[in-house]
Amino acid sequence: MPARTSKKTSRIALVGLAVALPALAFAGVSEAAAPAAHVAAAPATERIQRSAAATGLDDPHKKDIAMRLVSSAENSSLDWRAQFGYIEDIKDGRGYTAGIIGFCSGTGDMLDLVERYTRQKPGNPLAKYLPALRKVNGSDSHAGLGKPFEDAWKKAAQDKAFQDAQEAERDRVYFDPAVKQAKDDGLRALGQFAYYDAIVMHGPGNGKDSFGGIRKAALAKAKTPAQGGDEKTYLNAFLDARKKAMQSEEAHSDTSRVDTAQRVFLDNGNFDLRPPLKWKVYGD
Repeated sequence: MPARTSKKTSRIALVGLAVALPALAFAGVSEAAAPAAHVAAAPATERIQRSAAATGLDDPHKKDIAMRLVSSAENSSLDWRAQFGYIEDIKDGRGYTAGIIGFCSGTGDMLDLVERYTRQKPGNPLAKYLPALRKVNGSDSHAGLGKPFEDAWKKAAQDKAFQDAQEAERDRVYFDPAVKQAKDDGLRALGQFAYYDAIVMHGPGNGKDSFGGIRKAALAKAKTPAQGGDEKTYLNAFLDARKKAMQSEEAHSDTSRVDTAQRVFLDNGNFDLRPPLKWKVYGD
């Protein structure tokens, strides 16, 4: 799969966003993060055990936080559930970008999504566009799609079955693999989110600028907690590698989602991604 892009650069570049998630919005989530200095000094086995005991990103409250964080960058909004019907060509060479995670007609994940939806609900508004989606896969072409396809996408987005399909494909392709790998690496919720945000933008795979390549570059600089390394040192290496990959493509050149969001959480020692959270995305 080709490397993906930041979905709405053309729109969000015009909107400076400073947002906060108050603790009350996630009442009932109780996590006590150890001070950063203690974490660094603790034996590796203790850190990994503490990591396993902490609330992971797959906890419903934490997952909602992750979706809001990504939506703030992708959609200039915390309301990620309002994005099921989003569709546009942002002129990044990947055709249409659409839905809650920016499924692209040129990278295969949009095709997989519509195939899944059609298996579950034959005769849906998008089913007749499957031949065209197969033909344009791997390109930026709109052949056989165009305005009628855009209208069909928006109509389908009102269907709970299509919304469920979008969430299921998001989890299958991006969220679940990212969280699993992060947990295997001994990372807590912040590290799990850093992996997820990277795989959303850059795509899975082992290419230099894909998620696997970014992780490989980080591993060349630091050990994961599972390998006995320091969590903050490793995450800084990962974010450095991520930033370098972003800067290699014009559509990714604004690195604020790393600089004024994830790096801020890391510098604050918020490894468990505990609210309240304050960050900026594409702001002044």
